[in-house]
Amino acid sequence: MISINPKEISVSELHRYLLGSVGPRPIAFASTIDKNGNKNLAPFSYFNVFSANPPVLIFSPARSGRTNKHKDTYLNVKEVPEVVINVVTHAMVNQMSLASSPYEKNIDEFTKSGFTPLKSETVKPYRVLESPVQFECQVYDVKELGSEGGAGNLIFCEITRFHIEESIINEEGSIDQLKIDLVSRMGGNWYLRSDKNSMFEVDKPISSVGIGVDALPDYIRLSRDLNGNDLGKLGGMKKIPNSQDIEDVLSNYAGNFTVETARDKLNVNDLTLAYAILYQLNL
Repeated sequence: MISINPKEISVSELHRYLLGSVGPRPIAFASTIDKNGNKNLAPFSYFNVFSANPPVLIFSPARSGRTNKHKDTYLNVKEVPEVVINVVTHAMVNQMSLASSPYEKNIDEFTKSGFTPLKSETVKPYRVLESPVQFECQVYDVKELGSEGGAGNLIFCEITRFHIEESIINEEGSIDQLKIDLVSRMGGNWYLRSDKNSMFEVDKPISSVGIGVDALPDYIRLSRDLNGNDLGKLGGMKKIPNSQDIEDVLSNYAGNFTVETARDKLNVNDLTLAYAILYQLNL
């Protein structure tokens, strides 16, 4: 493993390592307006949601690593402290990329990229009609992280109104993660599409407390045939299956007793059967 002191490499090298390592990163497609009413639209992947009460988003239009100049987005929110953050879907990604071109300050990226400006309800900047979720925000703080090229500028935004396309809402009233079809940034020119081929579910241990990997018997915990995900699932069980549990689950089982079969059962979250198979293999 290589060890790097960030102070001993160039900013461009550090930037590549950071963006190649930290991802996928959500994209803030930020719409702002200057004091003269000129519209600006630009994407930023230094972005996330940081609070629900109050509802706060933070994104960072960093200084240019080449010229040390501020982004127009930063200059605009200093003049008019308002922004609309639009989410980016797969259907929008090439137009969004076009909007990131280094156009002059007076050029309207809505026009250049072909997006439709939609009047907001609580702020002056326009929403992007093509985005299925649009957050109108007041900017209440700007934290400058440095004065050299590559330095970030944290824009703290409190949501004042947001809009959701009805077609992406499921029967439970939540946003359907398969329908919203979000994209995110990876390193270099790479993006990630959040579709059913790339997403998977892991139950969150909000109220239940698992036994922990340390509670598993050594023949499981120290097995070279099981990986960290396998151990994590078994460690999430509420209790170690006893002999009766094992007998009950195996009474209806007619499959093979192999580590591969146990792992297959773990992949479909049949934890007790997976444990029972591993138990039988150790006898």
